Amino acid sequence: MIISGLIVGSMLGFVMQRTRFCLTGGFRDMYVQKNNKMFYALLIAITIQSIGLLILSVTGVFKITYEPFPIVGTIIGSFIFGIGIILAGGCATGTWYRAGEGLIGSWIALFMYALGASATKFGFLKPISESINSKTLANSSMTETTGIPFWVFVVVLSAVTLFLVNRTLSKKKMMAVPQLKQRFTGIKHYLFEKRYHTFAAAIIIGLIALLAWPMSISTGREGGLGITTPSAKLVQFITTGDTAILDWGVFLVLGIFVGSYMAAKGSREFKWRLPDIKTIKNSVIGGLFMGFGASLAGGCSIGNGLVATATMSWQGWISLVFMIFGSWFMSYFVFVRPMQQYKKSAKTSAVTQTA
Repeated sequence: MIISGLIVGSMLGFVMQRTRFCLTGGFRDMYVQKNNKMFYALLIAITIQSIGLLILSVTGVFKITYEPFPIVGTIIGSFIFGIGIILAGGCATGTWYRAGEGLIGSWIALFMYALGASATKFGFLKPISESINSKTLANSSMTETTGIPFWVFVVVLSAVTLFLVNRTLSKKKMMAVPQLKQRFTGIKHYLFEKRYHTFAAAIIIGLIALLAWPMSISTGREGGLGITTPSAKLVQFITTGDTAILDWGVFLVLGIFVGSYMAAKGSREFKWRLPDIKTIKNSVIGGLFMGFGASLAGGCSIGNGLVATATMSWQGWISLVFMIFGSWFMSYFVFVRPMQQYKKSAKTSAVTQTA
């Protein structure tokens, strides 16, 4: 259990750190820069995982199971989570791997995220979560509620993803950006220096997400990648010392940190960086929002946005939509409005000087 969780987590952390795979930035850029590239990359990872799950389920390796999900809790929690990731500067996985790079702000956000998740799942916020999630329960299986076979959803998703990716890649390429002088050679160059296309990173992440299923199930834990509950359990273990809490998921998140640290050290990108007061404040608030929101919604950008979507779960797709809305909502106040005010101020200043 320890070895498989650490291995999968280390691979995920290493790849995400080296490829700068960031869903927070991707959600933000869809609104701020009108750039959907990272979102399409997410669709690639979801598609690869869904195809793999279809094959594994058809061949009888395991059967995907579904549980009722709270519609209201998923919507509210995902929206709050989306707000939190913009304030914290990274989603659940992004916060883990950036902590491995030495970012103190990510350490703060990570601690508050795990604390918020633990308080919501096991502590004083649990009654609030249970009260919200006890209502509006619905069947999460898209296949059972619509009567449409799982493979049909997979085919449709694959077709949409291929269309969007092909359209993106076929667009006129921008002028090549000058490359820095190569520092490493051989395998070290490919592991720690070479830059990879976002879509290539998505393929690898999709395969790692698929690998997580049989690796996790072999230990008695049914499911794939998951960040929120393991992070909450880690806090619970630290405060209680109960080793029974340690499962595959806990070692997964620890592995993400280890893999990211190895990648950052190998590429000479590791550096302790102390944030300013504003960043610290945003990290604290954002981390708490992330922990509470993900726990209320039953998953974060990985648990719901990457994994549950691949199982064709209503909870996953509804959660993905509302965490994107939440990130757009907060992006307006953090990025868009300040820029609008700056442009307005600059225009007013120019008119005044002309007059």
